[in-house]
Amino acid sequence: MFGFVVLAVLVLLALWLVGQFNGLVGLRNQVQNAWAQIDVQLKRRADLIPNLVNTVKGVMKFEQETLEKVMNARARALGATSMAERGAAEGEVSQTLGRLLVVMENYPELKSNQNALQMQEELTATENKIGFARQFYNDVVMKFNTAQQVFPTNLIAGMFNFKPADFLQMTEADRVVPKVDLAVS
Repeated sequence: MFGFVVLAVLVLLALWLVGQFNGLVGLRNQVQNAWAQIDVQLKRRADLIPNLVNTVKGVMKFEQETLEKVMNARARALGATSMAERGAAEGEVSQTLGRLLVVMENYPELKSNQNALQMQEELTATENKIGFARQFYNDVVMKFNTAQQVFPTNLIAGMFNFKPADFLQMTEADRVVPKVDLAVS
């Protein structure tokens, strides 16, 4: 009888251990999937940028420096090898792209150019999707990291060498509030 009770406890403990391990694996996979979703949107943005630059290049003859900065930032983002490097490079893409969109407002020809307007709209929609994907990623990272820190799951995470995932964070440049001048010329 005592042997049966011990066996039942061991089986339950083993099942619980397997369940906790599988839960951590599932959360780790969700983190990887969330990053992949961000990557998909970043790739979409990277694909749209050359089209936008080509659309506005002829009209924005005096803004070649801005166009080059956008393309250089895009190249750095596509060449990044780590998540941290990629995050910093994508932040630079967002900044230079934002400047380009602001500069485009100074060109009436572009305000009436359907291709330019469509590209601008697609980039705006993509930026929104990137923002939502980043938020989702950080939410999943929080769940994964919390699961690794609470008792008793932290014991299993330690035994099987689970590592916390990194949150996506804003860069100092992202924290700068843009200046808006609404003065009438």
